[in-house]
Amino acid sequence: MEEIKQNPLATESIPKLLLKFSIPTTLTLMVNYLYNIVDQIFVGQGVGITGIAATNISFPLTIICTALALLIGDGCAARISLYLGEGEQQKANKCLGNAICLCVLCGVLIVLLGNLFLKPLLIFFGATETILPSSLDYTGIILFGLPFMIFNVAFTAIIRSDGNPQYTMRAMMIGAAINIILDPIFIFYFHMGVKGAAIATILGQIISGIICICYIPHFQNITFQKNDLILEAKVTGSILSLGVPSFITQIATACTQIVMNNMMRHYGAFTVYGSDIALSCYGTMMKVYQIAHAMFVGVSSGIQPINGFNYGAKLYKRVKQTYYTAIIVALSISVIWWIVYQIFPAQIAKLFVKNGEELYISFAVHCYRFYMMAFFVYGLPTATASFFQAIGKPIKSLAISVSRQLLFLIPIATIFSSKYGLDGALLSAPIADILAFLLAVILITYELHIWKKKGLFN
Repeated sequence: MEEIKQNPLATESIPKLLLKFSIPTTLTLMVNYLYNIVDQIFVGQGVGITGIAATNISFPLTIICTALALLIGDGCAARISLYLGEGEQQKANKCLGNAICLCVLCGVLIVLLGNLFLKPLLIFFGATETILPSSLDYTGIILFGLPFMIFNVAFTAIIRSDGNPQYTMRAMMIGAAINIILDPIFIFYFHMGVKGAAIATILGQIISGIICICYIPHFQNITFQKNDLILEAKVTGSILSLGVPSFITQIATACTQIVMNNMMRHYGAFTVYGSDIALSCYGTMMKVYQIAHAMFVGVSSGIQPINGFNYGAKLYKRVKQTYYTAIIVALSISVIWWIVYQIFPAQIAKLFVKNGEELYISFAVHCYRFYMMAFFVYGLPTATASFFQAIGKPIKSLAISVSRQLLFLIPIATIFSSKYGLDGALLSAPIADILAFLLAVILITYELHIWKKKGLFN
């Protein structure tokens, strides 16, 4: 009990803790997404709209790998925080070893399966005949960097639970710097096009991954031993059970990307813009969207070790205070990004193309404003899902995580696009944002009412 009282997670200012854990995580994720944005900017300037669309087609694969990494990393981090709060040191150690083994297995499977099924996979992701050759060139190379990316993303959460989020931030920034420096060299100097962008990307990811792996012997609150690498069904299950909400959230994002890519391809062909412009604009919007989303994930991930430890230590008032602080921050971020998307869509779109192609800019402005119309409420569901995940209630977390994209957005987009084409697909997003917001409010209100009824705040 004395150890719990002395732990800063139980005593330090909540806003200070939230900043400490959220900012490095946010920057780490933003840097990870910058790999794709930098590729798209340089590819757009050097190759054109077809190149942008080609790199966009491969993006669902990156999201799927991020999902696997978060399944392992967030699940391990949440479980470690709960175990440390309960004083279960050995269980925390075992979680780390099993998580490392799972990362290795996932990385190997991604490379093997990706190479076996690459072409049908890209066609499924929405590639047109004109885009497919470039997509094959780009994705065939980045496959070999994805195992290292899995380590990067998984260890972001795990090292954060060890109290050192700055480490992974530095690792990712080094990788990003390598990518940004090499992109123009390979694309413009060596005239390698999308292949050059892919090579620059995987070199950055490999360096970042190696830096994260080097942290393993230096954990402060967890003791790593080789025998902990042996997978145990119970330990693996405990990790994955808490990582499922993060995994499903990312898989839902990948599903949305795939469905919307195919809608852009199909319905775009019936407009003046054509399939390639529609795919390119949606792709660039989603890249910038990922930067905004990284901020919400950062806040949500930042509250997990705080809430996990305090819930395990039965400090329920502190858990509630942490959640309220998080939703204020998340909703503030939502409003800021909503303003950016509504006022500056043309400026964002022009980053990705040379000489400001009129049709591209015209559709991009329309696309950004429609799709992000209700983004000002986006932050609350993500913070609420993280709250339920941190206190060991993955079902409620999962319900919120999947609601926006799988329960609302995809079905609404399918129905609306059949009647209204591209506009119907785009308008599904703000409707889904409002519905997900309402669901999160209902679930958190009920949960806190139960806590109050049980006298947990006394």
